[in-house]
Amino acid sequence: MIFDLPVFFKQCQGLKEVGRTQTQSAARLLGNRSKNRYNNILPYDSTRVRLSCLKDDPCSDYINANYIPGNNFRWEYIATQGPLPGTKDDFWRMVWERNVHSLVMVTQCVERGMVKCDRYWPIDSEPLYYGDVVVQLLSEKVLPEWTIRDFKISCEGQLRYPRMVRQFHYTIWPDHGVPETTQSLIQFVRIVRDYIDRTTSPGVTAVHCSAGVGRTGTFIVLDRVLKQLDRNCTVDIYGCVSDLRLHRSYMVQTECQYAYIHQCVRDVLRARKLCCERDNPLFPIYNNLL
Repeated sequence: MIFDLPVFFKQCQGLKEVGRTQTQSAARLLGNRSKNRYNNILPYDSTRVRLSCLKDDPCSDYINANYIPGNNFRWEYIATQGPLPGTKDDFWRMVWERNVHSLVMVTQCVERGMVKCDRYWPIDSEPLYYGDVVVQLLSEKVLPEWTIRDFKISCEGQLRYPRMVRQFHYTIWPDHGVPETTQSLIQFVRIVRDYIDRTTSPGVTAVHCSAGVGRTGTFIVLDRVLKQLDRNCTVDIYGCVSDLRLHRSYMVQTECQYAYIHQCVRDVLRARKLCCERDNPLFPIYNNLL
């Protein structure tokens, strides 16, 4: 796999208008505008996550989030923005109503002195109410490049039937950029994917950064293409990004993020090639891919 930067640039240009003719009417309603972190990152009506309506509030079904297809089933992910102070209750209502069992956070709450995401989970083990949803932090494992938190959540009126939600928080990814190495993010994606595949209860994975498009889209594409690589030894990165952009605008937001996905795939293939050559020098499976 040889990198050709002009080709990357051309491909990114070709992706710019994918999906952009779709309507975003719900996001533009006066009652919903304050729920959007950025006024240019809005969910498409066709794939937006709809919450249950609260009484006397016709706009209460809105959250800045879209369903995203995966390799395993149609709505495998939810891509969403980092919660605002006024949307934390909506965020947890989405987690409860849409049976989210995994949260992937690929931003810091504050970056370069700017708030990118409001802290939406308890700071200690004391349960907190977010609307009708009760969230309790059960454990927190802080590692150099990511943190894993386990929550118990329940809903008012159903407190005897709690659920477990695990949050995977990647902490070294700069806004609009990419991590310094591929190995770190590849390992993180593998850890998340292993947990999802081992989860027996049906549900979806919610992924967010700040806007819910750049780092969020890069994570989802990398998860999908690594799974494709494991199954078929083939990948279609352009097609995958195009598919995501049909469901939420600006997914994989920058050219460097698009190139970084290719770099990750190349490094995975190189590692496999070296492993094959070490184990059996006469069996170079991946030579034709590099």
